[in-house]
Amino acid sequence: MLLFDFHHHYFNSVSGIYNLGCGEELPPALFSAGIHPSETAENMEEKFRWLKEVSKNDKCVAIGECGLDGIIKPDRQIQEEVFVKQIEWANEIKKPLIIHCVKMFSDLIRLKKKANVPMIVHGFNKRKTIGLELLKNDFFLSFGKSALYNVNLQDFLSEVPTEKLFLETDTADFDLRELYELTARLKNTTPEELSKKIKDNLEFLKITI
Repeated sequence: MLLFDFHHHYFNSVSGIYNLGCGEELPPALFSAGIHPSETAENMEEKFRWLKEVSKNDKCVAIGECGLDGIIKPDRQIQEEVFVKQIEWANEIKKPLIIHCVKMFSDLIRLKKKANVPMIVHGFNKRKTIGLELLKNDFFLSFGKSALYNVNLQDFLSEVPTEKLFLETDTADFDLRELYELTARLKNTTPEELSKKIKDNLEFLKITI
């Protein structure tokens, strides 16, 4: 059974999408490349040159993580400008966007109309009302370790359409199999069937594994 890790930070992992940092060595498997909101304060021309070069690599399957963060220092307007440029680049090269969003979901939803490619909110662990609004606006949601112990999040996860769902480790050190097994139970299916559904979702994003 394939345990695809939609967003992770483990360089040598071969089953999933590695989050590549600016200037970092390319990993051995699939990766995403983007400019995180925390990195939007300086050297943007250099960072965009890097992003445009590396994202043309066949192993780069998404732009991100990128997005908006309401609790960190870079000015919100600057964050938005950098995010919009990445949306435009993703549109141009036809690759999906992996989104980081903290306390700025209304802005994220507002900006989605600029995207011609799918957007996936990674590490979703917010209120059900936020999740439902994101689903209403055609976002995909990727869930991580929080779902293993957050009962309210489990309640929402049980309702998320499987065709809008991914699972991930992000930076957490845990067995992804646990998350697949939990999610399968919540959805009255098997981990094997869930894995097949997630593979279908990847194919929709034009990600070949």
